[in-house]
Amino acid sequence: MPLVRVKTKYQVTLPTAVREQAGVRLGDLLEAKVEEGKITLTPKSVIDRGIAESLAEFKRGLSYGPFETAEEMLASLHRDARKLRSKRTERFRR
Repeated sequence: MPLVRVKTKYQVTLPTAVREQAGVRLGDLLEAKVEEGKITLTPKSVIDRGIAESLAEFKRGLSYGPFETAEEMLASLHRDARKLRSKRTERFRR
């Protein structure tokens, strides 16, 4: 079992074998926790807030596609635009 030394500013260097086993790369983020007197470092990925919101909308079914071609995507956008125009027209007629 490899040992690591706590250096100034409480920094430690993860041994190469440990980093490779955990799949940790330069710039990765690790979550640090204390569990039963042990320090646990867990690799974490951070998702941009905009991406997280998009994923949430996708899960709620508020998405378009998937499309096989760009033409299919454009046709879908045109259908939605027609629906919006007809709703606006109905609102102005009242």
